[in-house]
Amino acid sequence: MGAMDPEVNVSRPVSARVWNYWLGGKDHYAVDRRAGDEVARHVPGIAAAARADRQFLGRVMAPLVHEGGIRQFLDVGTGLPTADNTHEMAQRLAPDARIVYVDNDPLVLSHARALLTSTPEGATSYVDADARDPEKILEAAAATLDLDRPVALMLLAILHLFTDDAEAARIVGTLVDALPSGSYLVLTHACLDVDATRTAMRVWNGSGTPHPIRARGADRITGYFDGLDLLEPGVVSCSRWRPLPNRWGLPDEVMTFGGVARKP
Repeated sequence: MGAMDPEVNVSRPVSARVWNYWLGGKDHYAVDRRAGDEVARHVPGIAAAARADRQFLGRVMAPLVHEGGIRQFLDVGTGLPTADNTHEMAQRLAPDARIVYVDNDPLVLSHARALLTSTPEGATSYVDADARDPEKILEAAAATLDLDRPVALMLLAILHLFTDDAEAARIVGTLVDALPSGSYLVLTHACLDVDATRTAMRVWNGSGTPHPIRARGADRITGYFDGLDLLEPGVVSCSRWRPLPNRWGLPDEVMTFGGVARKP
């Protein structure tokens, strides 16, 4: 990496940087690579899970834009820029799409300029805020998004960073409740129903990270969509959410499960 931001802590691994490492990005430090390699040593499929989450986002976009008519996206827990970020995929399909990214990691903030490119017809903006403060997120997002019109709320691989069940549910509920009918919730989460997840969680939480994770079962993940209309095939392994046709059948399960639902 280039010059280091003085606010960036490189004494302990950080989830956004390790995730970037698994995705093949360049925005990580030695401490992150060591932690990522240690988890991968115990759980060889962890990088595949990270990539399946990104591929899931790509497959979600067409239903949101073409079937759901979505032109506004609120991406909470953005992470570090890699290839095919939310605004790039959305504006490829709908040049007038408007995207608000939200994160509170100093390194993500320092790279925000890579997320703030946009088509002339659309818009992108970045909000430096903690997901624990959804009211602040909504207030800031309203500068770019019209919250009286449908929005796709993206909560990708962020809720398992909140180990308290009530807090995670409050974050989802507050954000979804503020959005109008016709909005969508797109959510991915580490899932305990895959055997390797417990090992990955144990190794990661023992790495000295300031961001321990709590994986949850598919039933509890599905509960985040209560009151919404889940799109087929429901909450499943990200690799198995509407996979592209192929001759080999369903892809292997990965540790991250995801779903998409419409607010009635």
